[in-house]
Amino acid sequence: MKTNRRCRALLAVSLNLMALLFSTTAFITTHWCEGTQRVPKPSCGKEKKTNCLNYGGNETANETNQNVVHYSWETGDDRFLFRYFHTGIWYSCEENINAAGEKCRSFIDLAPASEKGVLWLSVVSEVLYIMLLVVGFSLMCLELFHSSSVIDGLKLNAFAAVFTVLSGLLGMVAHMMYTQVFQVTVSLGPEDWRPHSWDYGWSFCLAWGSFTCCMAASVTTLNSYTKTVIEFRHKRKIFEQGFREEQNFLDQEAIKYFRERSEEERAEAGDLRLQCLHSCSPN
Repeated sequence: MKTNRRCRALLAVSLNLMALLFSTTAFITTHWCEGTQRVPKPSCGKEKKTNCLNYGGNETANETNQNVVHYSWETGDDRFLFRYFHTGIWYSCEENINAAGEKCRSFIDLAPASEKGVLWLSVVSEVLYIMLLVVGFSLMCLELFHSSSVIDGLKLNAFAAVFTVLSGLLGMVAHMMYTQVFQVTVSLGPEDWRPHSWDYGWSFCLAWGSFTCCMAASVTTLNSYTKTVIEFRHKRKIFEQGFREEQNFLDQEAIKYFRERSEEERAEAGDLRLQCLHSCSPN
């Protein structure tokens, strides 16, 4: 029983550690959602020769004279670029079309004013989710490596299960609130940021993978607690039943002993009486 309980505890610790690593990684990365944004092509210049609008004529004169009217034969989507972007809880980064690399801006500033409160609730819930995971992980490690008795281990097991379940619920609420804020921002956010197409990224998958591992850890911990309690009750029942049977056996043996003893005493008393009669009778 001790080996099985230790294996279940080790499995719960491993699942909780995975949930903690996944949630922390998702919280600090910027790939919750990713896709493309449609932006106008910049004007061609000395440093920009591709993916730009070439209006023809003297480029130097066009750059110096702001009153020159520019004409281009490109229409429709040919006038636009589709740049890659990815967004997290803290930052939204998009491809820099004028230079190499990316440029990032705060996603909290991009969110509509009506959704900033929900976004901050999502951030607070994510932080509490990670903190409760740390508490649950600490209790599970304490129960696995430092519990001196089974009763103390059961108490730590119960508290770890409660904290893990609470963290899982907070994580689920946080993920759903962020999804709601992002979808509203797609519709009501700044025009220069609104995505042309988007989908969920690997950080989003990590976040829900963390939730799955968290709930699996809580179920494993509760299962370990329940099985241990049931095994103790079963052993106690067997012990009490064996104690009653042994006590009944001892009572029967005692009754048998006293009955045999009384019969022997009666027989001895009868023999003494007969001896007395023989000794007292006249010759």
